[in-house]
Amino acid sequence: MKNLLPRCIAIKALLFAALLAFGGAAWAAQVAGVITRLSGPLMARKADGSVKVLALRSEVESGDTLVSEKNTYAQIRFVDNSEITLRPGTTFKVEDFSYDEGKPDADKASYQLVKGGLRSITGLMGKRNKEKFSLKTPTATIGIRGTTFIVQYVSPAEPARGSAPGTPPALPPGLHLSVSDGAIIVTSNGGALGFQAGQFGYVPSIDQPPVIVPQNPGLQFAPPPSFEAGNGLAGGPGGAGPENAVDCVVR
Repeated sequence: MKNLLPRCIAIKALLFAALLAFGGAAWAAQVAGVITRLSGPLMARKADGSVKVLALRSEVESGDTLVSEKNTYAQIRFVDNSEITLRPGTTFKVEDFSYDEGKPDADKASYQLVKGGLRSITGLMGKRNKEKFSLKTPTATIGIRGTTFIVQYVSPAEPARGSAPGTPPALPPGLHLSVSDGAIIVTSNGGALGFQAGQFGYVPSIDQPPVIVPQNPGLQFAPPPSFEAGNGLAGGPGGAGPENAVDCVVR
């Protein structure tokens, strides 16, 4: 009997630790949104290190890092009805997302653009708690004022590309942006600057201030036409339709 008590205590301790671990995992896997449009392969690196191939209707969780392939546009609709559309060759992390219609004090939308570009359309959170939104990039952090905007980051490591006749010039390294609705504020180590609808901006590096550029320097965002039609789930050209959508986890 003397040996049973320590054993029971040890078993209870293990069970308690398992419950704590399960609770932490459940919190980390909070659903942030769903893939609503897709034109090619899209991967998600999960917090546990696994890699998941996403399809239409796949859930995106807080903590996921999404990677779009060379020809892939991908649209995520978040639970507050905001939308982020990734351009091809983009790496984008949902650092921390929390939204509950009845708990506005708990709102949070923290994202990171590691490479590539995206379009962001404000949802309900951006209307009631604009200060809870932040998009970090290698050169600056973006806050919103009720907004639709496009950003693209060009790494200095990317090879220089010439421009074919009749096409926009290649973008220089740094963060490029445009605002089509509302306003944003862009902050780097060099300072902060607000941008209004119709304006274009540029941040050359993290230590230089944002600047307004007089016209579009060649920033493009051209998802398939199906991305702009209606609000339902749809597959772009070459994308997976609902009938053949699959989730695949690679460990």
